[in-house]
Amino acid sequence: RQKHAKKNMGFYKHNFHVREPFQVLLDGTFCQAALRNKIQIREQLPGYLGGATQLCTTRCVLKELESLGKALYGAKLIAQRFEVRNCSHKDPVSGSVCLLSMIEEGNPHHFFIATQDQDLANKVKKKAGVPLLFIIQNTMVLDKPSPKSLAFVQKLQMNELVPEHQKQSIVQLKEREGLAKQEGEKRRKRKRAGGPNPLSCLKKKKKKTQEGQEPPAEKKKRRKRNRNR
Repeated sequence: RQKHAKKNMGFYKHNFHVREPFQVLLDGTFCQAALRNKIQIREQLPGYLGGATQLCTTRCVLKELESLGKALYGAKLIAQRFEVRNCSHKDPVSGSVCLLSMIEEGNPHHFFIATQDQDLANKVKKKAGVPLLFIIQNTMVLDKPSPKSLAFVQKLQMNELVPEHQKQSIVQLKEREGLAKQEGEKRRKRKRAGGPNPLSCLKKKKKKTQEGQEPPAEKKKRRKRNRNR
């Protein structure tokens, strides 16, 4: 189990630049499963992932747990201990919808998603570069890279695609170095009128045979005939 986790973490580190501290977004279903199976998430997860972790959730997840009442009271207490990441929802939405919105546009913050919601897990797998955590019996498991992530990496290796975070870093680097302005100035410059083409200045060669004139050989033959006459 630990060997597979190390291998999968290596994949995300190398191909998607996932770095410590690993940011793990948890929903209510994961917290409830951890409580039921007596898993100490804060203590056990860093050792399993092989590095420092930041456990976090969203306001929408907390609101959802609060609305579900006593059945998930223990899960709510666990989730309240985590850092709260700002989402874009003014009015609370379901936890699954909120977590999906947090990994849009290529998952720029490199969030892990921790959930027991199978529907949410399937939607996460359709996005490249999002590590997925779930609980089986009394152990946490990092899912293997999805087909979407594998296909994305294959395209990268074939130089067919540039990751979004690399595009942004290239643009930022150009702005710092002032290269973006220089490129814009080069595009604005018009070509100056140069001198005449040297090939056009060459004198045209006279045609050896012009229209209406006979070649020299024919003239010589006519002269000989006239003399013989």
